[in-house]
Amino acid sequence: MEKSTSTATGQKGSFKYIVAVVLIAAIGGSLFGYDQGVVSGALSFFSVHFSMSQATVGFVSGVLALGAMVGCVVAGWMSDRTGRKPVMVTAGALFTISSLLLAISQTVTILVIGRVISGLAIGMASTIVPLYISEVAPARLRGTLVSANQLAFAIGMTTVYIVNATIANLNSTAWNTAMGWRFMFGSGMVPAIIFFVLTPIIPESPRYLFGRGKDDKAQKILTRMNGAESAKKESNTIKQSLQGENKGLLRELFKPGVRFALMIALLAAAFQQLTGTIAVGYYAPIIFQKTGIGTNASLIETIGIGVVKIIFVAIFMVYIDKLGRKKLLTWGAAAMAIALLALALIFSIGKFNMLMNILIMVGVLAHTAFYELSWGGGAWVIMSEVFPTSIRGRAQSLCSLTMFLASYFVSQGFPMMLSGIGASWTFVIFAIFCLIMMWFAAKVLPETNGKTLEEIQADFKK
Repeated sequence: MEKSTSTATGQKGSFKYIVAVVLIAAIGGSLFGYDQGVVSGALSFFSVHFSMSQATVGFVSGVLALGAMVGCVVAGWMSDRTGRKPVMVTAGALFTISSLLLAISQTVTILVIGRVISGLAIGMASTIVPLYISEVAPARLRGTLVSANQLAFAIGMTTVYIVNATIANLNSTAWNTAMGWRFMFGSGMVPAIIFFVLTPIIPESPRYLFGRGKDDKAQKILTRMNGAESAKKESNTIKQSLQGENKGLLRELFKPGVRFALMIALLAAAFQQLTGTIAVGYYAPIIFQKTGIGTNASLIETIGIGVVKIIFVAIFMVYIDKLGRKKLLTWGAAAMAIALLALALIFSIGKFNMLMNILIMVGVLAHTAFYELSWGGGAWVIMSEVFPTSIRGRAQSLCSLTMFLASYFVSQGFPMMLSGIGASWTFVIFAIFCLIMMWFAAKVLPETNGKTLEEIQADFKK
């Protein structure tokens, strides 16, 4: 017998169907994780191959964010006009193309173009996947299911860490510098093709369909997911919500309540990157190399980051709908600040040996663990919940654009900060941001746990 979810009214929907839909959509999250992980491994090799300066290294790493910002805007416009599914299919196709282009790059220019196209795909997928999942998930499971996107991110990153380390350790440094990084980039075609092929079989977002007047089709999807009686109640709530919404983005964004929602979402987007996570993710091998270990050994150590991500995202998924958003984000920010200050202290000593290497590894893993327990998935959950249906795609694109803008400055500036002010002060700066985030989560962020999207919108209007 098919496992089901029970609603408050005792009705049942297909749990297996919900999980299958969410898992397919979440593959899009693995593309972002795969890209972030592949760069961390390939960076040490292609930078030597093309004789890059530190500024060029930062640009090639960070230029993805510029493409992603464009992808965010395209995704928001496209999703509110053609639907959520076409955006995901397009993202899968673009990431496939970019992986191939990066693998065959003969010049830095081609490498940059490949990174920009990859950014377009990442911007589209990272904007639409959490939004889509939030619109199809039952309210009581929404935090957990939206977090599946972050779990896919962690799995994608860990997978490519293993791929990177395998390629690097099976071949000589000279071969890796000439060819190894190409195979690292090319491996990204695998998850991209899987996402591209499977996405067409999942349903369109029922909230989007209601907004387009396709009530019968939307009702069938809700019924299959939530059960007949629950679906009927939810559809009535969605229709009432849509009747009070304007189609104009700017007009809707500056309505009472929505202004506050926009502020909350934009700050959550920026803060997620100011934790320093993307710097640690992109440059983990460089951080470990500063302790004196070799390039290949640093890639193996980096696998630990991916494993920790998977474990703690899974824990986050269990507790996000039990403890709520505020507690996890507040505690997580405080813990990340402590981990970063500990790293700053260790690097300030400047004497690296086996003990120091272990302590740095522990500090990096602790920061990663607390990030995944809080802001890693929490920011995406908040951003996917707070906007009206008619503008949710475009509003989410503004949040994703903000996130990638912050990501660009962090990834562009981190290598220069390391060489300019040193690792210690670099980690102190990120720790200060984490303390600001702790205050924000505790004092400003409203709790949205357990509420339908329409109830959240009504609360913000109050």
